[in-house]
Amino acid sequence: MKKTLFSKRPIATDLSILILRLVFGIGMITHGWPKFQKAISGNFKFGDPIGLGPEISLILAVFAEFICSILVVIGLGTRLATIPLITTMSVVFFIVHADDGFGTKEKSFLFLGAFIVLFLTGPGKYSIDDKL
Repeated sequence: MKKTLFSKRPIATDLSILILRLVFGIGMITHGWPKFQKAISGNFKFGDPIGLGPEISLILAVFAEFICSILVVIGLGTRLATIPLITTMSVVFFIVHADDGFGTKEKSFLFLGAFIVLFLTGPGKYSIDDKL
């Protein structure tokens, strides 16, 4: 057991990636779902952090936080799906919460880190991508 815990070789890389995809993908879906409901109800009042207009900003946030998160969870087009998520979390961390303390922007920082890791590792063998 001691040899396994202190080994430089991974214990269960694909299982770890699956857990990362599920935890952060489902976590992000919980942020995207209210925005999705807002958009389908026709309420496009939303922030405009990069000057695209509130409607476009909401649509892009819904696409990243809801649609792309679902793709990450199921492991379909995972690397491509993480690009909008990385972009969105970068905007939230570096622009939307730029003047806030770290405690306020910590969540976006953690999501950003997880999605960068998933971009670099890919979805692992427990994914639709691996089956295609």
